[in-house]
Amino acid sequence: MDLYGTQKVNDKGHLVIGGTDAIDLAHVYGTPLVVYDTALFRKRAAGFQSTFKAMGIEAQVAYASKAFSSVAIYELAAQEGLSLDVVSGGELFTAAKADFPRERIHFHGNNKSYMELNYAFDEKIGCIVVDNFLELSMVKEIASTRKQQMNILLRVTPGVEAHTHEFITTGQEDSKFGFDLKNGQADKAFELAYEAPYLQLLGLHCHIGSQIFETDAFTHAAEALMKKMQEWKESHSFVCTVLNLGGGFGIRYTEDDQPLEPSQYVEKMAEVVLGLSKSWNYPLPEIWIEPGRSLVGDAGTTLYTAGSEKEVPGIRTYIAVDGGMSDNIRPALYDANYSAAVANRMLDPHDTTVTIAGKCCESGDKLIVDAKLADVAEGDILAVFCTGAYTYSMAGNYNRLPRPAVVFAEEGHHQLVIRRETYEDITRLDLPLQQKVRKES
Repeated sequence: MDLYGTQKVNDKGHLVIGGTDAIDLAHVYGTPLVVYDTALFRKRAAGFQSTFKAMGIEAQVAYASKAFSSVAIYELAAQEGLSLDVVSGGELFTAAKADFPRERIHFHGNNKSYMELNYAFDEKIGCIVVDNFLELSMVKEIASTRKQQMNILLRVTPGVEAHTHEFITTGQEDSKFGFDLKNGQADKAFELAYEAPYLQLLGLHCHIGSQIFETDAFTHAAEALMKKMQEWKESHSFVCTVLNLGGGFGIRYTEDDQPLEPSQYVEKMAEVVLGLSKSWNYPLPEIWIEPGRSLVGDAGTTLYTAGSEKEVPGIRTYIAVDGGMSDNIRPALYDANYSAAVANRMLDPHDTTVTIAGKCCESGDKLIVDAKLADVAEGDILAVFCTGAYTYSMAGNYNRLPRPAVVFAEEGHHQLVIRRETYEDITRLDLPLQQKVRKES
């Protein structure tokens, strides 16, 4: 089986994460429990940053926090000198609670409300990534009314289709995101932004999808955006100072996945920008990228306690756990694949084929179909790997199940960063029925 980051197996045959026995973590905090190996997060962040530095390129590496948002992860990102990509007022509020440096916050989203945009101006964030004409008009109006400067990027769709799941591709022409580069939308948006006195247009942004394993799509996107930037230089003598090429860098969920190192993605994109900048005599823009999954995905492991078992002779054996689609909806939503192990018996042969089922009242609540595990007994702790991205952030209270606790572990220390929800938490917003008063006849 594959281990990730600082994971290892101790002399008890237990999985160790961040220098701490995973079984001890399960006993202390209960299950389901999401454990983050924060040393791996730091390593990934340094990998992206050091590559730009070695190439002599000014850059910002922004954590795409929709992958996992919390006060603690924002504080960790700030420690590592990252910028921050938020996509809602809620994420921006969380960033403010974490006292994240406002000048390094970039606000994304395809339908930001007037209230959210005003809040971004209140916080004096570093940049708004403008997605559509309605938003552009609102940003112009707010900036003019306040007489307050705001940096913006224009998000564009470069017409590049990445080889990934259809639900997580975003760079093709048929996308809900951004101004189209090919039909004149981007040029019209440029004209409107260029003329706005309180808007500082920094440049262009694109994001072509998620869980991408090759570099060709990124380099094609970089070429398309650089070409448009060169056109505006020739037509308006306008030079974009920032080129944001988004994120979507893949990770290894199973042995079938073959991702590249962070440096390889960065090098290929940067080489295109450097080459075109030189050949066109275009001032080299600062390059921004937005890794999310590739920072937190394989840094997260979810621990579950095994419960009931059901054998369907000749078909399959189900092992149920105390979580499921309520804390990880990706298998049901995307057919996402994961690997797992019995965390308290890591040295036993993992050669029994079972299906790990969740406890939600849905036939489709299966975390892993045909997982290879050691023989599982009730009370065993199962570890599902690479659950750091788009699991807790997409978790819900289906069947009124509480969301799990989240723990950070590093060098033998562990810290609770999100407490487990209680039943009181789940019902806190509920209001009692108001009985209708009947008129007397």
